[in-house]
Amino acid sequence: MAGTEATDSLEGQFLIAMPSMADSRFEHSVIYVCSHSDQGAMGLVVNQVARHLSLEDLLIQLDIVNDDDAIRLPDSIRGMNVHKGGPVEVERGFVLHSNDFMLTQSTLEIGNGICLTATLEILRALAQGVGPSHAMLALGYAGWAPGQLENEIQANGWLTAPADPDILFDPDSESKWHRALGALGIDPAMLYSDAGHA
Repeated sequence: MAGTEATDSLEGQFLIAMPSMADSRFEHSVIYVCSHSDQGAMGLVVNQVARHLSLEDLLIQLDIVNDDDAIRLPDSIRGMNVHKGGPVEVERGFVLHSNDFMLTQSTLEIGNGICLTATLEILRALAQGVGPSHAMLALGYAGWAPGQLENEIQANGWLTAPADPDILFDPDSESKWHRALGALGIDPAMLYSDAGHA
């Protein structure tokens, strides 16, 4: 039987930064919450692209492909962004992906058809064109100590919303914050206004 923390868990949800977000690293960010319990929380920023690094470059750096193989990479990989998943362990890679690809003992099924894998095997599969149909790669993650995320939400740092795979996996990272707010029926311009507060 599930405990109360399972009901209150934000796992599989979006965190959408409020315009008043004090931490500039998370300004206008959308975070997919991968885990959340009384032990703390972990999530990946899904709308900040690491402009200095392409997935093709990363695959070469990790010796998954060489320069010759890189020419033959599937188009879906060639156009895939590498995201800045958060300020913690920025050298560590995480792939959020559809559940049509699973690695035994490596893939964590989060829910709603979305999984997390953090091994090189999924990058090899993507490079060979046999990986998941939808994937998003992030370096680093965002982490919260027990109770910290709840406090930030209470202090109006974040809005929460059900994660939409169409927003999550969309290569257009620039529009994700506005679209995530729009899915809640919120016009971002209204959040900036001080008028109308009761």
